[in-house]
Amino acid sequence: MMGDSVLSWLFETKAVRVCPEGAPFWYTSGKLGPFYINTHFLYGSQEAAEALLDTIEQAAAGDRLRFGRTVLAAVRAQYEQNAIYRGLMDLLVERARGMAFDFVSGGERRDFFFSLLIADRLGKPHVSIFKDLQTVCDAAGFESACPASEAGLAGKRALHVADLVTEASSYVRAWIPAIEALGAKIGCSLAVVDRDQGGREVLAGAGIPLTTLVKIDPSLFETARTLGVVTEEQLAMVRSFMQDPNGFMRAFLNAHPTFLQEQIALGGKAKERAERCIEKGFDRL
Repeated sequence: MMGDSVLSWLFETKAVRVCPEGAPFWYTSGKLGPFYINTHFLYGSQEAAEALLDTIEQAAAGDRLRFGRTVLAAVRAQYEQNAIYRGLMDLLVERARGMAFDFVSGGERRDFFFSLLIADRLGKPHVSIFKDLQTVCDAAGFESACPASEAGLAGKRALHVADLVTEASSYVRAWIPAIEALGAKIGCSLAVVDRDQGGREVLAGAGIPLTTLVKIDPSLFETARTLGVVTEEQLAMVRSFMQDPNGFMRAFLNAHPTFLQEQIALGGKAKERAERCIEKGFDRL
């Protein structure tokens, strides 16, 4: 089944990791949870994904009219040599093929792992949206590029491709306004993972139907348990977290009263997250 293939790839590449008992992950927010998602690891591995992020950052800092072709060359090569990335992209392209749109868009940085190759395989123009909201359009075939404002996109519909949808805040803050500034609109969106945290509903409210390959919900981890990639103890942690994220964190901190001070003593990101947790009062939830 398609879902089982994607699920096994998520765990094989460590795109989804479940913590050992007693060692939850820090989230950027300053909260704790039992699993972490790095959808871009589906590029084949963490190492390959980090190398592409470096390529994306360097290309974005240079001549942006060459950005699309530079990054596309890297993802084309990975498609040819990595079976997981190739299998995933074939699934995404097949989903996109059934949608009605005029061009593909993707936002800096992780959307580009998937959006460029979909545009390439389907022979569609691609609009790259950068963090500063500058937009560049590569023509179909990636033979030429221009500022997207000069690409004649008024009245056209975009398929926005994302790695992960959580609360759709990036869409509301950046991607939708950037496309609308071109006189176009996002008509539909395709993502690898739906974190099932309200993003689908936000997009629906904006008139943007969302299609995803997998949803992060209890059934995903239950299937992972039957496949033997998570333990019964890990599944219990995930269920507890999904039922009550704040309760999960509260129970862990009550059972490990020295945890926050130990994290602060470690320095670096652990210290930063622990201090954010205390500053925001998450330790008193």
